Amino acid sequence: HANDCNYFSLSCSKDVNVKVFLTIKIGPTHTEYVYNITSSEEEIDPCLRWWGKEVGLDSPTTPTCILFDEHEQFISFGYEAKQSHLSISGQEARNMFFFDCFKFLYRNNLTKNLIIKSVNGKEMKALKVFTEALRFLKDDVLKTINKNTEGMKFTASDFTWVLTVPDSCDPSAKPFMRKAATQAGIGTDGNEYNLVIAQESEAALAWCMKLPAEGFITETRISLHDLRSPEDQHIVIIAEGKMLKELHRSSVNDLGEKSVDRKYKEFLREIFTEGVWDEYEMNYPSEVQKMMYEFSRSKEVDENIQFCCPFNLSSLACKHQDIENFFEGVEGASWDVGSIKISRNKLRSFFAQSLQGITHNVREIFNKGFNIGCILLVGEYAACQVLRRHITDEFIDYCKVLCPFRPRDSVLKGAVELGKHQTLLQFQKSAFTYGIGVSDRFDELKHIKERKFTNKDGEWCGGLFIKLIEVGEHVVLNKTMEFTFYPVEADQTMMNFYFYRTLKKIPKYVTEEGVEQIGCLCLNSPNTEYRRSREVKLMITFDCREMKIKAKDLTSESKSSTKFDFECK
Repeated sequence: HANDCNYFSLSCSKDVNVKVFLTIKIGPTHTEYVYNITSSEEEIDPCLRWWGKEVGLDSPTTPTCILFDEHEQFISFGYEAKQSHLSISGQEARNMFFFDCFKFLYRNNLTKNLIIKSVNGKEMKALKVFTEALRFLKDDVLKTINKNTEGMKFTASDFTWVLTVPDSCDPSAKPFMRKAATQAGIGTDGNEYNLVIAQESEAALAWCMKLPAEGFITETRISLHDLRSPEDQHIVIIAEGKMLKELHRSSVNDLGEKSVDRKYKEFLREIFTEGVWDEYEMNYPSEVQKMMYEFSRSKEVDENIQFCCPFNLSSLACKHQDIENFFEGVEGASWDVGSIKISRNKLRSFFAQSLQGITHNVREIFNKGFNIGCILLVGEYAACQVLRRHITDEFIDYCKVLCPFRPRDSVLKGAVELGKHQTLLQFQKSAFTYGIGVSDRFDELKHIKERKFTNKDGEWCGGLFIKLIEVGEHVVLNKTMEFTFYPVEADQTMMNFYFYRTLKKIPKYVTEEGVEQIGCLCLNSPNTEYRRSREVKLMITFDCREMKIKAKDLTSESKSSTKFDFECK
């Protein structure tokens, strides 16, 4: 693998400033990572970790599955976990915890106490499952890198870690991942820039914006002004799973290559009737996995495909009838001396449902009136000519359609770029409306009497919700907003600022249903000499994970600060 070599050697002394960037992508079905090590400012292509030798594969991904013993102690992850689980049976298998596919990542309200079920129905906390997966990957990264570097030994704190999160995940996925990473020993050195959690579309866009014009698969001359124009928005199609995303807006459906794979399996079942395919799938899961891997490569071309029929599949078929007989009356497939041929038209039919769904969702985005500069096709599925040609034919009259060479690497390599240049994360879309509770002079025309209170300085309405940012709003990161407040009582010596969040756009009172208090900032204000003319400045800054708040009494110079989690979509 020319640029994806798993083996490399970096010689350096300990006083050299070596920079290490690592991206981990844990998807619901497959996991992968890339790493980038450099001792200079030279651009070096990230290296992929290759998996599957134990099952006769050479794959850039490994299954997202994990095995624990009866005491909930980690045993193995990926191909090794799958093979171990297949090799045990009876009571031993019933005692184990085997989790195949991390679909819980797409759950709403992904909390630290969420309980999930293993394949055999046993229960465990999702946080522990995800934490141990990350711990395994962290240890695997260190082992892989340390055996290929001379003169240095790396630890987890030497890395900038980037975890990618699918855009279709609930906003709670980001803090969930951050907590799991911390428990796994990632991003625990006190450096807030040591761990970055990036959405897949952001990462893919970061990589595509770095590429020159010749870095894209296209039949027409392109100008990268279409991609880099600040006035335009872009549709990023992560074409490998279940996600379709206009920048900062997502729509989830079963639109990806899994739909194509499912149609392919259904066709094989249609060929090998009399329960032959079902028996083969049950008894030889590793061979089925290998067939699907080979199909993932074959489906990239828009032409007839041919592959060898596994010996065990043909043996099972021959127990019922001559294998040629299974192909009689089956349109689009034929038998050719040990090989199965599938016609171009039949291959295209596997894509039909997926393409129809993607086209529908993209048209919905155009119908909303966005100024679309281009459509970016990235991910493993984007390597398929059938998909690229279809999207180009459907939308070339509306905007550019771009696909980078080696599109499956775009998310991982782009995530590395975000780790290197974290200022590229300029905006985040807020998952909630955030606000602060204040009091104002009571006005019977505007306020409800239940919120009325009286002090020696007059009548007031308490618990008014003052919006800081609105749900769905694009927040400029690391830009400080400044507010001025005054004490409600002339002689008060303490000011308490209560902060809230809600899914409502503009609530009026902090007591409304669905408004949740997230914290409080207390500020001493001991100098009452200037009575109610005392000013307090409140400065609020949002970064990609936190809302940082500072308060200052301009009269007494008293200061206070705090921070809360900031959840973004």
